Amino acid sequence: MNIPFVDLKKQYQSIKHEILPAIEATLDSTQFVLGKAVEDFERRFAAAHGTKHCVAVGSGTDALHAILWALGVGPGDEVITVSHTFIATAEAISLTGAKPVFIDIDPVTYTMNPELLKKAISARTKAIIPVHLYGQPAPMDVIMATATQAGIPVIEDACQAHLAMFKGKYVGQFGAAAAFSFYPGKNIGAYGEAGGVTTNDDALAQKVRMLRDHGQSKKYYHQMCGHNYRMDGIQGAILGVKLSHLPDWTEARRKHAKQYSDRLKGVGDLIVPAESPQAKHVYHLYVVQTSKRDALQQHLTAKGIGCGLHYPVPLHLQEAYAILGYHKGDFPVTEQVASRGLSLPMFAELTDEQIDYVVSVVKEFFG
Repeated sequence: MNIPFVDLKKQYQSIKHEILPAIEATLDSTQFVLGKAVEDFERRFAAAHGTKHCVAVGSGTDALHAILWALGVGPGDEVITVSHTFIATAEAISLTGAKPVFIDIDPVTYTMNPELLKKAISARTKAIIPVHLYGQPAPMDVIMATATQAGIPVIEDACQAHLAMFKGKYVGQFGAAAAFSFYPGKNIGAYGEAGGVTTNDDALAQKVRMLRDHGQSKKYYHQMCGHNYRMDGIQGAILGVKLSHLPDWTEARRKHAKQYSDRLKGVGDLIVPAESPQAKHVYHLYVVQTSKRDALQQHLTAKGIGCGLHYPVPLHLQEAYAILGYHKGDFPVTEQVASRGLSLPMFAELTDEQIDYVVSVVKEFFG
C-alpha cells in the first residue's frame, strides 16, 4: 500500500464540483486581484475565528511581515520567538530590520515555554511571536499576562492552527493580531500561495489593508509606502469553498490523531503528541518522537508510507542566522525535538485502512 504524506488530489476530487464553478465565477467577474470572492472569504474567516477583521494577503509570511510593519517594528528592535518553527516566523522579523531573539520550547507541547519569556524581554523588545506549532496552541494566558505587564504586543503565528482553540477561545483572538497561512498543504489551503491577518483592532486592520496595497486607502492616493501583498481573486474563491468544509476536516484530523495515539502509545520508545488540556489541537501535523527517527523514516518510506521532518535544523543553528551568535546546546529542548521528530501521514481524507497500515508498519519496525 502507498500512502502519501498529504493527499491534495483526493481532497480536490471530493470538492471539485464546488471548486470549478467558484473559479469560473471569478473568471467571469474578471476580479483577479482582491474583489468580491476575497472580501467574502475575509468576512467568513474572521467570523469563524471570532475576530472583527480578516485581511487577506499573499502568504503567511506576508501576514507576519505586514503585522510587524504595521506595529512599527524596525531596525534596532528585538522580537522574541521560538527557534523550533518554519523560518518564515523569524524571516518576517528580519525583513523589518529587527533582530529575532529565540527562546526554548516546552518539551510536551513543543510551543513557546512561557517561563523563559520574562527573562528574554529587554528594553529593545518590540513584539512577541508565539507559534501555535503543528496545530497546538501556545499557552496564551501566561504569554499574554507577561506581555501585557511589559506593555509589549503579541503576534500569534497561527499559520498551522486554523480553528485551534485555547481555553475555549479560537486562536487569533489573543494578541494584537494573528497570521494565518493558506499554503496548499495547510488544514485549509489555497491552490497556490495565500495568507491572512486576523485582528480585533480597527486601526491595525486598516493599516494592514493599506500596506498590502501599496499604502493606498483608495486608488492612486498613497498615505504611506507599502507593498503588494494582495490575495488573488481565484484563491479567495477556492478558500471560500474550502472554509465550509474546514470544521468537518478539523474533526477528521482530530479523530485520526486519536486513532494513532491510542494504538502507538507505548510502542518502542515512541512519544506520541500530547494535547494540552487547555487547548484544542487541530493536528496540521502529527509528530512523533523516537531516538531511531532516521531508521524509522527509512523503514516507512521503503513500505510506501510518506513522512516528513518538521524541522530538522532549528533556526538558531541555520546558516542564515549564524550572525545572531547562537550555538549548539543553547536550546536543548528544541534541539532534541528537532533530532527526534517524525511527521506521520495526516490529512482529513485518511482512511481507517491507511491508518491500520501505518500503525502496523511502525509496530513492525519496533519489533
